[in-house]
Amino acid sequence: MPAKDIYHDSVRKALEKDDWIITDDPLTLKIGKKDIFIDLAAEKLLAAEKQGKKLLLKSKVLLVYQK
Repeated sequence: MPAKDIYHDSVRKALEKDDWIITDDPLTLKIGKKDIFIDLAAEKLLAAEKQGKKLLLKSKVLLVYQK
């Protein structure tokens, strides 16, 4: 697993402050025989209402840092 970069904690705190839920830190995906590491996975439930109708959206973000 790669080391976290200097921005990792700041990005995580900013997402949490904006009410994102961190779902994985890191997210590990296995593709064939190779493991892929994604720094953070987060999601946020958004809701809107217009004329009594409700719309719910589930947003997701995956953050990948490359050197």
